Amino acid sequence: MTGPYGGLAEGQRNGAKLAVQHVNESDEFGFEMNAVYEDTEADTATGRQVAQKVVQQDGANYLMGAISSSTALALNSFAANEEVIYNPGAAAMNITGSECNEYVFRAETHTAQVAEAVAPWTANNVGTNVWFHIADYAYGQSVRREWSSRMKAASDDFTEVGVSRSQLGATNYGSYISQISNSEADVAVLGMTGGDLINFTKQAANQGLKQDVQLVSPTMTFQVVRNALGPAAYGTYGGVRYVPKIETGDNQSFVSAYRDAYGSVPDSFARVAYDSIRMTAHGIVETGSSDPEEVKDTLPGLEVPSTFGPNRFRKCDHQAMNPVWAGENVEPSGGGAANVALRQKVEGPNAIPPCDQVDCDL
Repeated sequence: MTGPYGGLAEGQRNGAKLAVQHVNESDEFGFEMNAVYEDTEADTATGRQVAQKVVQQDGANYLMGAISSSTALALNSFAANEEVIYNPGAAAMNITGSECNEYVFRAETHTAQVAEAVAPWTANNVGTNVWFHIADYAYGQSVRREWSSRMKAASDDFTEVGVSRSQLGATNYGSYISQISNSEADVAVLGMTGGDLINFTKQAANQGLKQDVQLVSPTMTFQVVRNALGPAAYGTYGGVRYVPKIETGDNQSFVSAYRDAYGSVPDSFARVAYDSIRMTAHGIVETGSSDPEEVKDTLPGLEVPSTFGPNRFRKCDHQAMNPVWAGENVEPSGGGAANVALRQKVEGPNAIPPCDQVDCDL
């Protein structure tokens, strides 16, 4: 709730609270959840400390949360050690890839799913001379790796012009923007999110970079990013994990309930929290027990409802089979925050890498 991703965390917290309320009010589940809430501060050590507190002092058997991928990776190993089920709210590929374990089930759309859908579209529709600028931690590194390989496969004209890296939470990006401006790049792929992405894009617009270089980020279409950027977001591109207008599953019922509860529409982080808790709750119903040791054996491959329609945590890596869209931020008729125009949809089974390519051993 605080730290570099504080602006993203409110939606995740609200989505979690709404999911708990809906589970507790529904006859479909037949049990009640008791929830406690803590703040990882997007910090690995703090994340482990508060996880240890809710498990060992509050008696939690299930964890959901963390937006920082580095924090989520620490909670991955914590969940396995404590034998509790964990639903990460972070997107780095290796959370359900090389660092997967039998207690981790992710409803968030990971970087490789977004790259699988949007990187080829970017190479074919936006540009092929690409500069990568990343926040230098697990998520940013994952974006660079996943996008570079897929853009190269999609186009013989792809050239990685350059790579630059900034610390998570940096505030001054002027030197990086100058490097990109003075290069041969026609596209800059930004492996960053939250305040990092907002600050970079604002400074890029002020320095005139957008006049010559197209800005693309897997998270550029996030509601909080568009709201903060205003006109600076117009004409930028991004992966779309979720927007409230989609007519899939019971999403419109979720949007209506969220608006009634919070006076606003849900963002991607709210959707992730809501589906994480609800999908796991269906696994508890199917198991007939809330013992995480038993539920972890029931959830893999179990088809359950979600805002995207029938969904499942895939058996080989416990990753949800989410659809992904390529999107463009376009100027609305009345000005203000950009609208997201959906340019291409890739269905869940086509957006997720095959099991033999995810490096997860379950």
